[in-house]
Amino acid sequence: MKKIILNIGLLLCIMSSYTLSADELPVTERLVDTLSELAGGPHPGIRTNHAKGIMASGYFEASKEASDITYAPHFNTPKTDVVVRFSNASGVPDIADSSPDGFPKGMAIRFMLPEEEYTDMVVISVERFPVKTPEDFLGLLTAIKDSANSQAKPTPIEAFLEQHPETLTFVQLPKPAPVSYATEKFHGINAFEFENEQGKTVYGRYLITPVNGTEYLSDEERKNAANNYLQDELPERLNDTGAAKFTIALQIAEEGDVITDPTVVWPTERKIVKLGTLTLTEIMTDGESYAKANMFNPLAIPEGISPTDDPILLARPVSYAISFGRRLNP
Repeated sequence: MKKIILNIGLLLCIMSSYTLSADELPVTERLVDTLSELAGGPHPGIRTNHAKGIMASGYFEASKEASDITYAPHFNTPKTDVVVRFSNASGVPDIADSSPDGFPKGMAIRFMLPEEEYTDMVVISVERFPVKTPEDFLGLLTAIKDSANSQAKPTPIEAFLEQHPETLTFVQLPKPAPVSYATEKFHGINAFEFENEQGKTVYGRYLITPVNGTEYLSDEERKNAANNYLQDELPERLNDTGAAKFTIALQIAEEGDVITDPTVVWPTERKIVKLGTLTLTEIMTDGESYAKANMFNPLAIPEGISPTDDPILLARPVSYAISFGRRLNP
C-alpha cells in the first residue's frame, strides 16, 4: 500500500537547523504561529487548531458501490475498525462548545488497515474553505490579528474581505450549534482522484451525514448550553443508544468542475455515491493521550486514492506536522 505521509522527523530536523526571521519562515510555519497567537497561545501540548475534542471508536462497513469508485482497501473490505476525533475549531483549549468561534466542527477518521497501516479522512462541518491558497489563509489570519487594535478605516480585515469575496461568503455563513457531534454533517473541502480496479478514475469530495439526520440547538438552547455540552453528550448518547451512525458518501465531479479550489462548492445535483456506513460504539478511554500522540493526515492515503494539486490540501499536512512537533516537544 502506498502512503503519502510527511516525514515529520525529517521536517523538524530541517527546521531546527535554521534561524529565520518571522518574515523568512515558510508560510505553513507562519500559519501555525499566527493561529497560536490568535488563540492566546502557545498552549503547551495542545493542538494549534481544533484544540478541544473527544475521541470515539467503532467500525466502517463498505457499500457494494464503493468498489466501483476505488480499489482502496477500506472501501473494499466488509468491515474496518476506526477511531474518530470530533473537535471544535480554534486553538483555545476550553472554548465553549456552543461558541460561534468554535465553528466549523471537525471530524477526523482513522481507518485501521492490515499490517498496522492506516488511512485518514479529515473533514469539517462546512462545505467550503474561506481562501484558495495558504498565502491567502495567512493573509486572512494576519488581517484578523492586526484588526484587534486597529484605528484604520477600513480595518485590515474589512479590507481583506473586500478584496476576497470568497472569504466574505464564508464568514457570512450560518454557524449553527449541533445538538450533538452525532447530529452534525461534515464535508471534505478538498477533492481527491479515485481509481477502481478497471482503471476508471473520478474526482470527488467526501460527504458525511448522520443516519438519523442533522439536529441543531435553538437560539435559546444555545444561549443556555453548558460549555462542554458536546463533550458530555456524546458519551451519554453512546451509552444510552449503543451507537452513532454516519453515512460516508462521495460527491462526484463532472467535467468543468473546479477540483483544486476549496472555496468552490459544486452544484447540488452532482451524483452522490454511498461508500459505506460508519458506526461509533464507544468513547476511547485513552482518547486524550491518543490525540496528543497522533497526527491525522489528509494525505495518509492508500493506492486507489490520489491527491489533486489543491494548494490548501498539499499544505495541510505540513502545517499539521509543525503543530504536531510542537505538541510533542512544547
